[in-house]
Amino acid sequence: MTTSMEKSADTPGTPPAEGPRALARARRRQAALRFWRQYRTHRAGLVGLGVLVVIALLAVAAPLLVGEESRSVTGAPGGPLEAPSGEFPLGTDQFGRSLLALMLWGTRVSLTVGLLAAFLSVAIGTLIGITAGHFKGWYATIVMRVTDWFLVMPTLVLAIALATVLSRSVWTTILAIGVTTWPTTARLVRAQTLSVESRPYIERSRALGGGHGHIMTRHVLPNVMPLVLAQTTLVISTAILTEATLAFLGLSDPTIVSWGGLLQDAREAGAVSSGNWWYLAPPGLAIAVVALAFTLCGRAIESVLNPKLGASR
Repeated sequence: MTTSMEKSADTPGTPPAEGPRALARARRRQAALRFWRQYRTHRAGLVGLGVLVVIALLAVAAPLLVGEESRSVTGAPGGPLEAPSGEFPLGTDQFGRSLLALMLWGTRVSLTVGLLAAFLSVAIGTLIGITAGHFKGWYATIVMRVTDWFLVMPTLVLAIALATVLSRSVWTTILAIGVTTWPTTARLVRAQTLSVESRPYIERSRALGGGHGHIMTRHVLPNVMPLVLAQTTLVISTAILTEATLAFLGLSDPTIVSWGGLLQDAREAGAVSSGNWWYLAPPGLAIAVVALAFTLCGRAIESVLNPKLGASR
């Protein structure tokens, strides 16, 4: 005799039961929609996001807007250090190149270095923080003492030392920033890992045979990811500022156009003493605006993921 369950399954029009993957995708979509609804209530976060979207679009479209020839020193279209005009809205540099075109090219390098260096820094900090919080004992003691050493050492000094020893390139700058700015992330992630591993379901997972890798990747990592995401947006702004500082000190690739490199060129050309403000102001303001935009986004994300912070909107 056919059971009632079989009848309901064979009844036309009955929707099929959703699998676990479909349910997981539905939950992720709902979580993303819920996050966006809460995020857009933060006006400062929306402003920062809008600024970043515009700057990212300009960086992607730079080859179409200004072309490769705009970086050429020999084929510069203007005279040295021309003031802003209709032809050159931001003036020209010491070689007669359009500063507006150079600013657009510098956007690509500064954003790339900031994003990749922040990703490297957060990846190192997350790995160290989770493993130190999970294994504890002598491993955690040694790792956290190394972290404390990096914390007390000036980050910029370590980055300068690495950039001086290694060859000058964009990848050297990314490496120098990434391996010197991870300790703060490691501290935060370790504290969150200790909190997560004190919960009852971690003990149940161990009792059911869950190994170290299973617990760290399936239970701890998803719970620390909101913190990691918020920390990433804040680290990006620090990375962009550090890249500009290294370029200003002449420790980056001189053939690459970046905002910090433009400031270095302006200093070498004597723009400060000669009053050529248009050579200094645009890259400096661009660095400040992008760093502020990432900070606003980071604060908004942090407030959404942790409402107890009570961040202003």
